[in-house]
Amino acid sequence: MHEYLATAPAGGAELLAAEARAAGAAACQERPWGLRFSGELAVGYRLCLWSRVASRVLLMIGEAPAATGDELYAGAATIDWSLHVGPGATIAVDFESAQSALTHTRYGALKVKDAIVDTLRASRPDVDTTRPGVRISVRVARDRAVFAIDLSGESLHRRGWRDAGVAAPLKENLAATLLLRCGWPEIAAAGGAFVDPMCGSGTLPIEAALIAADRAPGLTRDYFGFLGWAGHDAPLWARLLGEARDRAAASTWPPGRIAGSDRDGRAVEVARAAARAAGVADLVRIDQRPLAQARAIAATGLCLVNPPYGERLGEVEGLKLLYAELGVVLREHFAGWQVGVFTGNPALGRELKLEARRTHRLYNGPIEARLLRFEVTPEHFSREHRPGRLPPVDPARRESPGAQMFGNRLRKNLDSLGRWARREGVECLRVYDADMPEYAFAIDLYGDGAGARYACVQEYAAPATVAEERVRTRRADAVAVLPEVLGLDDAHIWFRTRRRQKGADQYRKVAEEQVFHEVREGGLRFLVNFDDYLDTGLFLDHRLTRARLRELAGGRRFLNLFGYTGSATVYAAAGGAQSTTTVDLSRAYLDWARRNLELNGFGGREHVLIQADALEWLKGAPAGGWDLIFLDPPTFSNSKRMAGTLDVQRDYVELILATARLLAAGGVLVFSTNFTRFELDAQALPGLAIEDISRATIPKDFERNPRIHRCFLIRHAGAA
Repeated sequence: MHEYLATAPAGGAELLAAEARAAGAAACQERPWGLRFSGELAVGYRLCLWSRVASRVLLMIGEAPAATGDELYAGAATIDWSLHVGPGATIAVDFESAQSALTHTRYGALKVKDAIVDTLRASRPDVDTTRPGVRISVRVARDRAVFAIDLSGESLHRRGWRDAGVAAPLKENLAATLLLRCGWPEIAAAGGAFVDPMCGSGTLPIEAALIAADRAPGLTRDYFGFLGWAGHDAPLWARLLGEARDRAAASTWPPGRIAGSDRDGRAVEVARAAARAAGVADLVRIDQRPLAQARAIAATGLCLVNPPYGERLGEVEGLKLLYAELGVVLREHFAGWQVGVFTGNPALGRELKLEARRTHRLYNGPIEARLLRFEVTPEHFSREHRPGRLPPVDPARRESPGAQMFGNRLRKNLDSLGRWARREGVECLRVYDADMPEYAFAIDLYGDGAGARYACVQEYAAPATVAEERVRTRRADAVAVLPEVLGLDDAHIWFRTRRRQKGADQYRKVAEEQVFHEVREGGLRFLVNFDDYLDTGLFLDHRLTRARLRELAGGRRFLNLFGYTGSATVYAAAGGAQSTTTVDLSRAYLDWARRNLELNGFGGREHVLIQADALEWLKGAPAGGWDLIFLDPPTFSNSKRMAGTLDVQRDYVELILATARLLAAGGVLVFSTNFTRFELDAQALPGLAIEDISRATIPKDFERNPRIHRCFLIRHAGAA
């Protein structure tokens, strides 16, 4: 059993881990730079051959202290290099350092090279930095070195099919990362097609073809680092190569379902030559065509494009027209398709006039970029049916097997959760959340404490791989039984299709009705709106978090950042807060917060509402001015009125430190985020004591989704 490291483009560790497990890896540990795992030699070989995401695969051979050059040399000298560097082999040493005393990469590489040469006196190896027989990787972190054999030899993005003289805007493994993030393997398996209307040198369509045709990306490479390694198992490698060739030969992926086009004739010729070299020329069609003439080539599929994004102001202004044109083409000619747009300037994405259902932060070399994902699908409701109200009920469907199955599950949930809610005095709760995946709805009940009840039913938009007819059937099944099972009139049930949102998208308006309903939570009164926004104004999964704030608020000065509709402020006021301050960028939400406060009898100068970009406001806010702070930022936001963008995983350290500056002695910061994959590194927040209370703040009606939010109590270290 060996220990390995594998690197990948930033943002690709999760995908790399899936590839490693498929190759037989064990004990996978994701890192920002990639993955650490264990496995037999075959696992390392398979990843070199089959990984579409990895940049390098490293076989660990030793670890040692390396605070000084002498320690680094001594550590390298303890390794038996004769097991790795055979007679006549050439070597190269790659050296990296982070958070260590040794920072000079060339010096570190020379010390390791000297140790290897001194150890192998009888067969002194020569150095070849281009294509060595054995490439040694040395990574020093916190004054400790890890020595490894680079099995890949050179970056695995070099598949072997691109002309070395051709510059491409995307490396091949980054292109594959984009395809995997967009769900291309699943779309292809369901019979979908692929189009890149701005394909340039053809990287995206070629990688799409390699995935669809089950061709190992390493099949066309003639160089790997392990081929000259003394420990190389040639029979094993020959067997794995044979298996990969057999799989490629067995593929039945048909021609005509992957297309690329570009207005540049030279780029088209380069792309065609690359497709031939990759062995997929019969599967990929590359044409010279302007963007305006791009068309879908099947009923469903994936359109993935990497348009230019510019670096100078004049370029960006000119590109707005290009993005606008791309948006028109997508809306008019790609209905029913999934779309991905990869750009180093996310602000240009607004010119598409499409609503991104998800974004991924990735890096194209040193450039931070975003993969914007869209669904260009027909609306689930006809123009005559206004979003928000329950669609027409078909009585004939009430007896269908699907309707009966869904109704029985909902009744069971209502019975068990209803007993709990009555016992705990909970009026607003979630009673169903895609418990049956084929009926992907979230159903929330709202009560006003006086007998009136409302239901908000949100249908999660189905992926393009699910036939629209099946979606309509399942929706009709659910709608047919909802009024009876919930015990509500149609007029008290709101229904909408919802894509899972990120960041401030959840607050976007969808209508202009301005009809509010009063509901009760925790003995307090709140206004909710079922018509105008994607969310109602009261996040039900934060019920226990708000209760915790009420417990902490007595006699304290309370600050609510990214305050939304002020529900947390109302709880703090009810808990006896000395004063409250609520900061939000939206005047509409601050007005909503004011009405919520007044509804509960709180008003006056001790309750301050501030319209401001919270990120900018923090810079000028007085240090030590608050005893209790609630910080619940959006996952991602790039509002036009903000000074910059906010990405909670990227920016949480700076955001928490800036907010903690406002805490008075003995104060408490409650930090919450609904980013389900959020990870907090306490070491990055020196001077703060952090307690993860996530589990304790997940209400019973959200236990089926225990990572719906993360929540932490933060104090200055040493504070009581």
